[in-house]
Amino acid sequence: MKRSPELAPLSHDHQHALDAALRLRRAERDTLVDALAHFRRFFAEEGRTHFDIEERLILPALHAEDPEWAPLAARVRADHAAIRAATDALDTRNTVDDVLAAACALGERLAAHVRFEERELFPLLERRLAGSELERLGAAIYEAERDEGPGRREG
Repeated sequence: MKRSPELAPLSHDHQHALDAALRLRRAERDTLVDALAHFRRFFAEEGRTHFDIEERLILPALHAEDPEWAPLAARVRADHAAIRAATDALDTRNTVDDVLAAACALGERLAAHVRFEERELFPLLERRLAGSELERLGAAIYEAERDEGPGRREG
């Protein structure tokens, strides 16, 4: 699906998230260390900032009491909290098998979250926001992505 230019920066981040998620889901004993390092780098440089931008800019874009929007916004918040917690908990696992299982589960959760945003959340925003509102949102996303965190892209 073609994404509006205003939401394209977040969809670009989603491509990186899907790559990190795939590596976690496919990790085996001999590739686990590399998959975790790749995911941690992605999450530190892009993922956490991406979540913050969505929570600060995307979730308030439509009214919280909107019956179509409210459950989607609630799912985003729940997914973000679960992914953050799973990321932080990776270092608490005691065995390689536990880490492998946790990494795979995290990869599944992250991939499902990205698919949800791309297939449900973003299309609803694109349908419901007026052109000028979507443009303002896009400008705010661009500024936030440009200004926040290491590894942010230019232009």
